Amino acid sequence: MTKEKLKDKNSESLNESISKNKILILHNDEVNTFDFVIDSLVDICEHDEIQAEQCAVITHHKGKCDVKKAAFEVLKPMKDKLSSKGLNVTIED
Repeated sequence: MTKEKLKDKNSESLNESISKNKILILHNDEVNTFDFVIDSLVDICEHDEIQAEQCAVITHHKGKCDVKKAAFEVLKPMKDKLSSKGLNVTIED
């Protein structure tokens, strides 16, 4: 295989793996406190305190925030746990 064909094949593989990634989105609500949201993101999404706080602020001001990008299989359990805590989250492309 030539270098160019190998490069094209590697690019296709990379593009396929990138396109498989989904985004976990936190939506704003008028119920949960900043501290509760921050603690939930730290516990479930493994954010550090600063990252979780930034996500909470962005969600408050913009209505939603991308909190994690990964394969659906990784995000689904996080979504379920956050939802069970009363947070409004979705998984999108």
